[in-house]
Formats: sequence, structure tokens, C-alpha cells
Amino acid sequence: MEIKVIAGDIAQIEADAIVVNLFEGMEQPGGATAAVDKALGGAISSLISRGEIKGKFGEVNIVHTLGEPRQVGAGIVAIAGLGKRQDFNVDKIRGLAGESCRALRKLNCHKIATILHGAGIGNIEVEASAEAIAEGALLGLYSFTKYKKPEYEDIEEMLIVVREKEKVPILESAIGKEKVVAEATNLARDMVNEPANYMTPSQMAETAKEIASKYNLELKVFDREDMEKMGMGALLGVAKGSNQPPKLITLSYKGDGHSQKALGFLGKGITFDSGGISIKPSEGMGEMKDDMAGAAAVMTALEAIAQLKPKINVTAIIPATENLPSGTALKPGDVLKALNGKTIEVISTDAEGRLILADALSYARKLGLSPLIDLATLTGACRVALGTLYSGLFGNDQDLVDRVLRAAEGTGERMWQMPMPEEYKEQNKSEIANVKNTGNRYGGAITAALFLAEFVDDTPWVHIDIAGTASSNKESGYIVKGATGVGVRTLVELALSEAKSQEAI
Repeated sequence: MEIKVIAGDIAQIEADAIVVNLFEGMEQPGGATAAVDKALGGAISSLISRGEIKGKFGEVNIVHTLGEPRQVGAGIVAIAGLGKRQDFNVDKIRGLAGESCRALRKLNCHKIATILHGAGIGNIEVEASAEAIAEGALLGLYSFTKYKKPEYEDIEEMLIVVREKEKVPILESAIGKEKVVAEATNLARDMVNEPANYMTPSQMAETAKEIASKYNLELKVFDREDMEKMGMGALLGVAKGSNQPPKLITLSYKGDGHSQKALGFLGKGITFDSGGISIKPSEGMGEMKDDMAGAAAVMTALEAIAQLKPKINVTAIIPATENLPSGTALKPGDVLKALNGKTIEVISTDAEGRLILADALSYARKLGLSPLIDLATLTGACRVALGTLYSGLFGNDQDLVDRVLRAAEGTGERMWQMPMPEEYKEQNKSEIANVKNTGNRYGGAITAALFLAEFVDDTPWVHIDIAGTASSNKESGYIVKGATGVGVRTLVELALSEAKSQEAI
């Protein structure tokens, strides 16, 4: 979809549909909505008084402009509910943009126009409103239709309409970043939604190759023999059960030629997780194609960063493999040796994500990357603890934790800091190795994070458990069914803010 900013009167814009808005509890429309209401002979006011339009967040009411001559330039007027004014924020704008665009797509609209939601009465800056509309629309209209015909035709063009002509170039520039980030998020969604027989570790490496070629990134792909020479026994242990060759992928962006420092992003890349010998129940196992959502996020974040060109160096590391049962598969009771020399007793082969990340984190430290951020669909325990709206965030450096939380808040991706008490390390102690790969059933997300901490030592590090947020079973705002692309926008925002901080020094 093409997004443009134009100057004009929303009521006179020639389009299939226009979008205006209303706060919950307002008895009369204001601003641009009032102007459209007047052009419609008070139709919106009438529907408000009848209780048909309430302004509740997420509601999109449709008014058809029937009759000739029409007093507005569009055949459809959509009134998007802003919700309660005290709860209104930029993320609400993203959500209502997604909701209204999906509603109009179902009505076969190909060209739509919208006002700036919240600019003025909602106390939102015009740039922030335009950015959120563009991002929410692109994310909310996403659908994965590679293997079937789309249910609806695409909206081809969206116009963001402002009164002041001088604001057009400013807002055009503002929405450019959001287009890049939203498209990167949608690419991550594509990768996660792909069936596991297509999105194999080798295909992940091919996708990284395409990104590297297109955006001039440095790419390295390590095969099984390379990993054997490097001593990545943990990653290779997980890969033993599959015929698909494992890959270790590194993708590097060099935005600061005067520095050797580089930020490290790591993503769990289990392209299908059966649980291995500790096999999962068959019900819902097909969803385990999303166990590489962390890998998809860090890879596509690099794609966006390469286009936005911040003055910072960033390297993404992606350990990719399947986790399957077979005659050669890893067994409970086996002992593996990680790249950093630590031995790991395998209690459950279904606790495989932390094994491949152990080698990836060790390799990141070997490269001198700092700080480190890893994303992983790591534990069902985190989903139990926080549900499907919040990702769990763990870390060994509070300042870094705070920076990541600020980045997440700015993008609307909800994260909640979880504790890492020393007392819980007892659960990871092994009688025959340095550490075991799972504790007891209590505090499972915490003990998993404490396991990963064994492989970062004193390097500043944050672990984000996205097990509950990587996929959604319903549409809501700019979230759609299937893969969410969670983490991409936070990582990009973090890289941009880190670059600004470095420039200020």
C-alpha cells in the first residue's frame, strides 16, 4: 500500500472512503469530524444521539454517503472510536488505524483518506500521529496469502490529510521510518508464518543472503563442520535428530566506521520444535513452526536498521536448526559441551532453545559484541506467567534493561521485567555437569534465563522471552492472526536510541 500526505479538506477528498474519529462520551463531533458531519446534514450527530456511534476504542462505524449531488468526496465515511480521552495515546492510534483499514478493505475500498487522529484535542504531536497511522495501517492490513487466494482485495493507497500545506514534507519524512519498520515487521511475520517444510534452517540462511545482498550487509553462514571446529556442542546436540543441516548465521551492519564496538542481537532459530525425544503432545504441535520467531525478528530488524542508517554497528546471530526425534537424536541424560567450555546435562530435550542460545551467546562474547539482546520463544512458563500481551524481560544490567523497556514502550510492544534471584540457580545445578538445562516446574521462565546467564558472564545482556507474544489467535488493532513480528520494532528503536546516545558522548 502506498501512503501519501496531502493538504486539503477531508470532506472534499476524492476516495472510496474517508476516516474521521470520535472520543467516547462526546455528544457532538468536533474538528474535522464536525465538518464532515455538517456536509452529511448532521448524519453523524444523529447516529451519536441514537446511541449507534459511541466512540468506543476499536469500533468502526460506517456511513454510506448516498444520493446526488454528494456533499463529500467519498462514498463511505468511517467513524473510528478513539476510546476514553484519558486513555488515549500513540499506540491507540496504531490500533485504530489497523482496525479502520481492515474494516474498509472488507468493503472493497482501494483508496482511502484519513485525518490525523489525536492531533489537537488528543494532545498528540502531528508527526507522532502520522507515524502511528502509517505503521498501524501497514501492520493491521498484513495477511499471509502465499498459499491461498486473498479473501479481500488490497487497499492500494492511503492519504493522510492535513490542513496546512507546509506540514506535508515534514510528515512525509516522518512516516518514512515507520514504513521501513512496519515492512520489516511484516517480513518477520512472513518468515514465521511459513510452514516448517519451507522455512528450514537453509532457507533462513537464504533469506539472510537476500537481505545482505539488497542492503549491503556482511553475511557469514557456518555449516555443521564449521560448528564442530568451533566447539558448538550444544547447538549441534539439538541438531542431531534432524536431516536438515543446521546453520549459524551472522548478519552485520556497519554504521560507525570509527568504532569497533557492536551491539549484538541474537534470535532463537528452531524452525520446527517437536520437543525431540521429550516429545510434545500432538495437539497444537503444528504451531511450533513459530519457534524461530526470535531469529526472524533479529534478522529483519537488521534489514530495517540498514535502511535507516544509524551511526552504530549491529550484528545479528542466528542459530538455526530443527528439534526432532530420531535414532540419532539427543537424549535425556546426555551431556553436551558448549563453545565456552561449560558442560550441560540434558534433562529435557524440549528445553532446546536455551542450548542453541548457549553457543550463540558464547560466540557473541567471542566476537566482542556488547551489549547483547536475545529474543526467544523460550518457555511456556513465561506465557503462563504473563499471558499473551506481555513479553518477559530479564537482564543482568539494570541500565540496559531500562533502555530496552523504554524502546519497547515507544513502539507499543509490551514487556515486563522479571526477577532473576540467585536462589533459583540451585534448580539448574547438575550432579555430573556444570549445569543442567532445566529445573523443576516452578519459575521455569526464570530458571531458563538464569541458564542463559551462565554464557554471558559480565557482558551487559537482556533476554526477552516472546513465547506468549510471538503469535496471536485473533485480530486486534494492528495485531493480526498468526505471527506478530514482536521484537522487530523494539530492536530497531533500541538501535536508533543507542546511536543517538553514542553521538551525544
